[in-house]
Amino acid sequence: MADSRAAEHARSIITTLREAGHAAFLVGGCVRDLVLGREPSDYDVATAATPDQVLALLPGAVLVGAHFGVVLAPSATGESVEVATFRSDHSYRDGRHPSAVSFETDPRQDVLRRDFTINALLLDPQSGEVLDYTGGLRDLRDGIIRAIGDPRKRFEEDHLRMLRAVRFAARFAYRIEDATFAAISALRSRIHRISAERIREELTRMLTEGRPRRAFELLHDTGLLQELLPEIEAMRGVEQPPEYHPEGDVWTHTLLMLDALEHPSPELAWGALLHDSGKPPTFRRAPDRIRFDGHVEAGVRVARGILTRLRFSQEQTDRVEALVANHMRFMDVSRMKDSTLKKFLRLPHFDEHLALHKADCLSSHRDLSSYNFAVETIARMPQEVLRPPRLLSGDDLIALGLAPGPAFRRILDAVEDAQLEGTIATRDEALRLARALREID
Repeated sequence: MADSRAAEHARSIITTLREAGHAAFLVGGCVRDLVLGREPSDYDVATAATPDQVLALLPGAVLVGAHFGVVLAPSATGESVEVATFRSDHSYRDGRHPSAVSFETDPRQDVLRRDFTINALLLDPQSGEVLDYTGGLRDLRDGIIRAIGDPRKRFEEDHLRMLRAVRFAARFAYRIEDATFAAISALRSRIHRISAERIREELTRMLTEGRPRRAFELLHDTGLLQELLPEIEAMRGVEQPPEYHPEGDVWTHTLLMLDALEHPSPELAWGALLHDSGKPPTFRRAPDRIRFDGHVEAGVRVARGILTRLRFSQEQTDRVEALVANHMRFMDVSRMKDSTLKKFLRLPHFDEHLALHKADCLSSHRDLSSYNFAVETIARMPQEVLRPPRLLSGDDLIALGLAPGPAFRRILDAVEDAQLEGTIATRDEALRLARALREID
């Protein structure tokens, strides 16, 4: 067992529970990861102790799921471990929550209610013994995602498990077992009963945890992609000019891009997924070649619709939309005016724009000249040149007799452009230019 502080805290909780006479084990994803030789992101404990008994034994613990018998136990150094009482679930009525639960003393009953065999392992951290009641060790060895018991029943209990099956299969490069796959395909329309927030979280994890291309191929194969993101499904078969995109259609290009990103933020990953979402609705076969006139603007609209539907925050929506809106501007960086270039290079989160462009190039024509130009320009350009303090403010224009309005903004922008171009450098020069522009306006 890993010797992290979280692992040590989980081990101490199990020791405390056992000394009080209660069976207790590590359970779920942390056991799976330990068997695979991976460092778990968190640790969960399952026990025969009731929630009241757990609270009495673990100072500082708090009840976070009274209905489900879940207690959160923090350590003195800040790590938290979820401690859940063994339970069995009764019928599910909303595709997410059981109508009632029964606390159990037999760990076998607890794991039989879980989703997949590889997530139903129990580990005794003292002896190192793994308790496997569902064949999870075999499926880990064989690389299989298999629902416990009847797959249809598991997915009818919690529809989100369909997305979790896809995510685990992609993350671990496993195969979804045939009956489990068939159940997902048969029940895929029920995914609409799940909240947008839970769907967003699962899709984001697919995009950022590793092997996103495989995740989206599985989403397509199961029919879930058409249910959740028909705008992405529409990329399949949309041809591109081979001189710029020898890799193939928009779908292939997008999947290659997803896999080309290295440890992306959620915003960058969604930006990559959506950057060419405007191509399907703007596809046109012109006499000279295939064209996508206005695909950037169309892509921004498509992206906004998806991000709104999945209830992204406004800040995240703005960041993703900016990636979509600006991804084609790199082709002009070497020809931009100084003022335009500097404003482009100082876009918020420009490192994400760079990463998106690099992945875009490597997933198509592989020409990195614009990327290299931008990187080299940033490296040699001092911050005070890229972001010089403004020479004039709105108060200065008011002092010149201008009232706030469209002309007000145009003059401020023109003064800033002249400063960035290097044609003015002092406040007096900026004031003279503002006066001249006022007269012209």
